[in-house]
Amino acid sequence: MVAGPLLVSTLTTDPAAVAGAVFAQQLPWLLFALISGAWADRLDRRRLVVAVNVVRALAIAFLAASIAAGFVSVPLIYAVFFVLGTGETLADTAASAFVPSIVAERNLPLANSLLGGTFTVINQFAAKPFGAWLFAVAAALPFGLNAASFLASALLIAVLRTVPPPAPPASARRSLAVDIGAGLRFLWGHRLLRSLAVTMAFGNLVFCAAFAIFVLYARSVLGLSSFGYGVLLTAFAVGGLLGTFLAPWLMRSVGATALLRIGLLIEVGLHATLAATSDPWPAAASIVVFSIHAAVWGTIVVTIRQRTVPPAMYGRATSVYALLDLGGAAIGSLSGGLVAQSFGLVATFWTAAAAMVLVTVAAWRPLGIATAALKPSAVPSAGPSAGPSAGG
Repeated sequence: MVAGPLLVSTLTTDPAAVAGAVFAQQLPWLLFALISGAWADRLDRRRLVVAVNVVRALAIAFLAASIAAGFVSVPLIYAVFFVLGTGETLADTAASAFVPSIVAERNLPLANSLLGGTFTVINQFAAKPFGAWLFAVAAALPFGLNAASFLASALLIAVLRTVPPPAPPASARRSLAVDIGAGLRFLWGHRLLRSLAVTMAFGNLVFCAAFAIFVLYARSVLGLSSFGYGVLLTAFAVGGLLGTFLAPWLMRSVGATALLRIGLLIEVGLHATLAATSDPWPAAASIVVFSIHAAVWGTIVVTIRQRTVPPAMYGRATSVYALLDLGGAAIGSLSGGLVAQSFGLVATFWTAAAAMVLVTVAAWRPLGIATAALKPSAVPSAGPSAGPSAGG
């Protein structure tokens, strides 16, 4: 997450090329999300995640070796990141179904919040400054450690005792097109999930258009070193950890609708602040506030999805959501590099702020049903008979 952009920026200062590395990892969500979702519902999800993590370990180990040997290039980075992104479409979709099979339904908000906390502490607090420091010591080091972490992940998932059972054998006799179509119809017929997915598609497009060139912005506008850039990114972790702890309480006391709407306003403020400042401190403060919102938003969305999507449909419904969510991010990463290349780094954040105002206006009313959808009395059966409009 830190060493990747830093590595590309040592090879080129072209904003479009730097953003292209982000796009290479996100592009598979546009290409393969629906297919990956269908396979996640057909195969043993645990074995699928283990196999994908081994492949990702080998890919990133190859990148580490190429850096150490001195033959790394931008096209090679793109290729490895594309492999990582392709594995992500399979592993993330399959793994997202683990939690409902292990945790009682009433404890899903807390479980999702705690999992978000482990991600925040390890991936954002520890990994970002540590990755930046390792990169400064030797560029290959963070990638070698990342390869080892994928192997450790594969081992941990391999010994997980309770995971969703494989899909019924009858699904294997259906075509992938039929399975994918069922997932599309389910999500599009679910009023709240549809609203959330479309909102996040445009929200991520806007966010990633700005943050695809954030490493260049941090260096040129904020005047930060490579290590300073890694430290700045821990602001995401500070807010994420706060949001993780606050999410269950906020969902009970404030309500999902208000939290989602306030979150959209926070996103407008983030982009406007970054566009207007050249001081790292206001930038860091705005990132902390944004990350609190992001953690709360994520907990709400995951809980809604886990409570309303039938287990046999979970991979496909999640993949459709991810197609819109991360597909928007991929398009944003590509467009953000082009905007920065044509109009400058700061222009991407002004453009993002203006675009996010439009997203907020469009999403305000559709998100009004979120609080009611999370009430126990409003939660439909998660059994196979739940129809496409369940929870809508």
